[in-house]
Amino acid sequence: MNAVAPRMHDLVIVGGGLVGASLALALEPLGLDIALVDAAAAGELPPVFDERSLSFAEATINALTALGVMQALEAHGGPIRRIVVTRAGDFGQARLDATRYGRTEFGQVVVARDFGQALEARLERMSRLTRYRPARLMSTSMDGALRSVVLDQGGETITLAAPLVVGADGTASALRTSLGIEADSHEYGHALFVARLRTGRAPDGTAYERLTDHGPTALLPRADRHFGLVHGVADDEADAVQALDEDAFLARLQSRLGWRHGRLLACGERSRYAGRRVIARRVIAPCAVLVGNAAQTIHPLGAQGFNLGLRDALTLAEEIAVALGEGGQAAIGHGSVLQRYVDRRSEDRRRTLAFSDGLLRVGIAPGTLLRPLRSLALLSLDHPSWLQAWLVGGAMGYRGDVPALCRADDGRRSA
Repeated sequence: MNAVAPRMHDLVIVGGGLVGASLALALEPLGLDIALVDAAAAGELPPVFDERSLSFAEATINALTALGVMQALEAHGGPIRRIVVTRAGDFGQARLDATRYGRTEFGQVVVARDFGQALEARLERMSRLTRYRPARLMSTSMDGALRSVVLDQGGETITLAAPLVVGADGTASALRTSLGIEADSHEYGHALFVARLRTGRAPDGTAYERLTDHGPTALLPRADRHFGLVHGVADDEADAVQALDEDAFLARLQSRLGWRHGRLLACGERSRYAGRRVIARRVIAPCAVLVGNAAQTIHPLGAQGFNLGLRDALTLAEEIAVALGEGGQAAIGHGSVLQRYVDRRSEDRRRTLAFSDGLLRVGIAPGTLLRPLRSLALLSLDHPSWLQAWLVGGAMGYRGDVPALCRADDGRRSA
C-alpha cells in the first residue's frame, strides 16, 4: 500500500508525445500547476519523434507558431504547394494547387524528430511544469472531487492527484484502459512502411498520394531534398517486404511509382506500422478526458491524425480557460466543462473520421465496378469547385469549431 500523500497538481497530462506536449504549451498562459507524465527518460525523446514525416495543415502551423514551436525548429519545414492523387488502374487524377486559393502553400512537412526537439526546447522554458519521467501509469481512481493516478517511476510508486487528468498516451492508451473506456478497432488489411526517400528529381513542393488495392503510397516533400515515404503493403506480404534489402525495396517502389520522380536512389531506415483505426467509444469520464490518438487513431492517408489531435488539445485549453473564469482550478474537471469540450469537438471529429475512413475504403477497394465512380470523382476534384474547396478547407484544418490559435488574421473560421 502506498501510504505517502498524493502529490497535488492543477492538471495531469499522461503522455508527453506530440499532442500531450502541445497541450502543456497551450495551457502555459493560464498559470496552472501542470504535471506531464512521460515514458521517455530525461534527455530522450519519446519514440514517436522518429524520422517520420509529419504533414502540418495551415491551421496547425498557425497554432504552433502562436505557441512558439515553429520558431524553435532548427530545420525548416518543406512547403506543400500542390497535392496530386491518383489510383492505380483508374483514369484521371486530382490535382490541388494552393495558388487557386490565394495561398503559397497548404501546409508544411516537418520531420518528427525535429518537431520533438522544438517541443522539448519550449517545454524547458515552462516555469510551472513538473515532469515525471520515465514513468508508467499503473491505475487511476476518483478521490472525492479529484482524480488520482498511480505511477511507476523508475521502480518507485508515486501518486498524483488533480481536478482533471488528460490522456494523451497514444493508441494503446493505458489511461483509456484504466478508465474502462472501450474502443472500436478496424484493421485495413495492410502494413505501412515509413522512411526517408531520395529520388533523382528533388521535391518541388508537390505531395503525392497513390492508391492501390493493397494500400496507399504517399510521398511528402521535405525541405532536405528528400521525400517522406509512406508505403502500404498487404498484410500477407509485409514480412517479406520488411526483409528486403535497400536495393530490392527501392526496386519495388520504382515499379509502383514509375519514373515521375526519376530513379529512386536511396532509402533511410524503415519503420513499420499497422494500418489500423482505433476509436474510443467515449472520450470523457469523471475528471478525465482523452485527446489525440488516445481518443482516435486514424489512418495516415490524408495526413489528418496529429492535426486533429492538436485541435483536440487547443479546444480543451480554451474550455479550461473558461472554467477557470467560472470557478477557479477546482472547476476545470467538472462534467459540464468536459461536455462542452465534447460538443465543440463533435463536428470536426465526425467529419475528419468520415473523410479519412471513407477515402481509404473507397480508394483501396478492389473491383472493376468502382473504377468508373472513382475516375469520375478524381476528374471532378481536378477542377475548382465547391467540392474541391470543401476538401481543401478541411485538409488545411478548418473543419467545425476551429480553435482560436488555428485561425489566421484574415478571419477564416471553418469549412
